[in-house]
Amino acid sequence: MTDLADAFRRDGVLTGARVLEPDEAAAFLGRFERFRRDHRARLPVDDMFRTGVHLVSTAADELVRHPRVLEVVAALLGPDLIVWDSDVFIKEPRSEGFASWHQDLRYWGVDSHDAVTAWIALTDATGEMGCMRFLPGSHREGLLDHADTFARGNLLTRGQTAARRIDESEAVPGALRAGEMSVHHGLTLHASTPNRSGRRRVGLAVRYATPAMRQVVGAVDYAQPVLGEDRFGHFRPAPRPASDADADAVAAWRRIVEDQAAAYFEGVEAGGRSWTGGGAA
Repeated sequence: MTDLADAFRRDGVLTGARVLEPDEAAAFLGRFERFRRDHRARLPVDDMFRTGVHLVSTAADELVRHPRVLEVVAALLGPDLIVWDSDVFIKEPRSEGFASWHQDLRYWGVDSHDAVTAWIALTDATGEMGCMRFLPGSHREGLLDHADTFARGNLLTRGQTAARRIDESEAVPGALRAGEMSVHHGLTLHASTPNRSGRRRVGLAVRYATPAMRQVVGAVDYAQPVLGEDRFGHFRPAPRPASDADADAVAAWRRIVEDQAAAYFEGVEAGGRSWTGGGAA
């Protein structure tokens, strides 16, 4: 894993890590599809898929703790890990959704750069399907200014786009097969194009960080320790779901989302974080 960590420090991204077998990925995908089908009539499932899905879905709860996932992330960040957020990203066949070039950490409102996004492919994610693209080494440029474009079809909440000239010839595609994972640094510039294929592209994005990270925009935030120890206590503990969308889990998700929404509006006034839209594509 030393070579992996060295390459990540250099490039700010790794792709193609096999963390699930294809049949495992298909089983997790089926559980997310059942969650949507069984609970959509009474719960805001689309909102749950956009932020904090691990708080209400047992499939997501298991995936953010999957030993093979944690082994890779720990090689990059160290033995102590927290999960700050998770999202199910879906691009329907022949859909126009895209993500502009952006950095995740520009909108997280935290005081540390020791944070990554792991993107676990539950279906194939090819170039035709609108897989993520990365600019290797861009994480070494630090935080860049971004502009809110609110562009039609942009999957990011505010259409946030890095104020930097992008040489597309330098972009590296992050194509994945079902069960593979990419990991990118919170400062690595990344984007994605629409899904031009006839297949759905589905993945789970998980935001991992070291427990030393502190939220500096907003009064309160939540996280779950998933590996090692949290010796800092900077985040309130977020509970795990006992079953899919059980009453306690849904109540906790609503409370956490409300607190994060309050932090979001405080962050906007301070020029800081984006609540649900600063993530992977």
